Amino acid sequence: MSIVQEKMYMDVDDVCAILGVSKAYAYNLMREYNKELKAKGYIVVAGKISTKFLAEKIYGMKVED
Repeated sequence: MSIVQEKMYMDVDDVCAILGVSKAYAYNLMREYNKELKAKGYIVVAGKISTKFLAEKIYGMKVED
C-alpha cells in the first residue's frame, strides 16, 4: 500500500516524498492549502494536509478509496 492509500492526513515528509520537493516548499504548499480549507469552514491541523484535498489539487495524483 502506498502512503496515499494508508493515510487520511499527510505530514511534510509524506508531501516531500510524493511531490519530490523540499521541506520548505512542502510546508508552503500545506500552509496555502490549509488556509484555503479554513476559508471554506473546515477545521485544519497545522503541519498536516488532507490526503484527499491534496490529491484534488495535484494533477495526476490519485486516491483510491
